[in-house]
Amino acid sequence: MTGTLYGVGVGPGDPELMTVKAYRRLKEADVIAYPKKGRQSKSYAEQMVDAYFAPDEKRRLGLHFPMTKDPAVLEPKWDEAADAIWAELAAGRDVAFVTEGDPLLYSTFIHLMRVMEQRYPEAPIEVIPGISSANAAAARLRLPLADGDETVAIVPARDDYEAMKAALLRHDCVVFFKVAKVIDLLLDLLRELDLLQRAAVITKVTSGEEVVWNVEELAGASLEYLTLMVVRK
Repeated sequence: MTGTLYGVGVGPGDPELMTVKAYRRLKEADVIAYPKKGRQSKSYAEQMVDAYFAPDEKRRLGLHFPMTKDPAVLEPKWDEAADAIWAELAAGRDVAFVTEGDPLLYSTFIHLMRVMEQRYPEAPIEVIPGISSANAAAARLRLPLADGDETVAIVPARDDYEAMKAALLRHDCVVFFKVAKVIDLLLDLLRELDLLQRAAVITKVTSGEEVVWNVEELAGASLEYLTLMVVRK
């Protein structure tokens, strides 16, 4: 029988925020797959897996996804990853692909799932939702994302001043993901809209490396990739 591919959200950083179902799927899976970084470093999601499973406890499959937007570089790697997963599934082994947060919210698993559906439509796929960093940040900061008729937006931060401004003007609360590269732009925008005091910035929320920043001291700061900003008007 063909194995099943599970997209497993392992939460925002604190291993205790992995759901019971996610843990069960990882425990039952024959193979744990994960996005692979450098030879020496471990991915964020794999570190959370290490809290529950020894490295040699079950087979692990590291899949390399280059940090580039060049299709000529990316597409062969995506195909290679799909082929590696299919080899396990075709042999009857269940594969749990782990991702931080939720598998269907700005996750590597989204594109992997699409490639699998195109190349191996017969492969069974199941998604196990996880707690996102947006939810975790709200809890950590005791900051409601939305109440009553309020609206909330989750926005990938980018170098587009007017688009970021429009998001803030249209919603009561905005969670900006991946703010590191455009932090100065966002700070300028917050000052223009007089929202600097309404913003919070947090890195690797709920993990042992969590940092809650003083927003007013972030100009020119070098932030890690897993940094988000919550603005609640």
